[in-house]
Amino acid sequence: MYLGVDLGGTNIAVGLVDDNLNIIHKDSVATEAHKQGEDIVGDISSLCIKVLSQTNTEVSSVKWIGIGLPGTPDVKEGKSIYANNLNLRNTPIRTLIQQVLPLPVYIENDANCAALGEAYAGATKGVDNSIMITIGTGIGGGIIINKKIYSGFNYAGAELGHIVIVVDGVECTCGRKGCWETYGSASALIKQTKVAIADNPGSLLEEIIDGKPENVNGKTAFDAMRAGCPIGTAVVENYIKYFAAGVVNVINIFQPEILVLGGGVSKEGDFLIAPLKRIVENEVYSRDVEQIQIRIATLGNDAGIIGAAVLGF
Repeated sequence: MYLGVDLGGTNIAVGLVDDNLNIIHKDSVATEAHKQGEDIVGDISSLCIKVLSQTNTEVSSVKWIGIGLPGTPDVKEGKSIYANNLNLRNTPIRTLIQQVLPLPVYIENDANCAALGEAYAGATKGVDNSIMITIGTGIGGGIIINKKIYSGFNYAGAELGHIVIVVDGVECTCGRKGCWETYGSASALIKQTKVAIADNPGSLLEEIIDGKPENVNGKTAFDAMRAGCPIGTAVVENYIKYFAAGVVNVINIFQPEILVLGGGVSKEGDFLIAPLKRIVENEVYSRDVEQIQIRIATLGNDAGIIGAAVLGF
């Protein structure tokens, strides 16, 4: 048995995972991002104990605890170095948890854990080299080489959302301008949709949200496109063009066997994948060689838990 922890800005999720990488039981609590790092780690420990209690599992039958967290970890020392949305700067996560649960503790970036979960039990199972792109508030990336996470010598690599696709473009939360996630994330899609609504009053796109900008989400433009709205169609096509620019860059650099997409926008399925593949086929540098596969992730929110659980493999 293993304990997998997915620490997010909104919720902490813990799952008890068996040797076949099935989640036996999971539970979650609010993260309460305002808390100090030590208190957040205390909540993780308490939730792990709760999950063990709920399943009548002895601590001695658990091999280790794996934790996926946002930001930059020090994998070797078991510390969180920096997370921009949580108070986890230089927080000794491993030491704090082991004061409560005497088990080996592994930590990693959450996007890397999601990619590892898909590699062991999801859409990229069976291949050695894969990349996962998560389309959410930002764009996250996880790189798997020979079934292992690649994150650079300082564990801060694979920040794929911060490759620049438009020089001097939209300012990113990281401080640069024109980052991929400022054009290709779900947040970017929502902003692009709101601009289109404001520029085209009375459109079907506006009707779908009942004239209320706060109702716009990552599905709005796709829903309008499916309903035959030319404004919605234009938003989707423009968005996919930007998203594809980053995908092509990633493929040109890494040439993974499979590139898998996760996050809310990925749920659009073929409405996203089909046009994306057409652009990739036209723009990717490599020719006359076997091309990579682009797939939708299959584990959903469980990818992070399973990926964290296998960190000790």
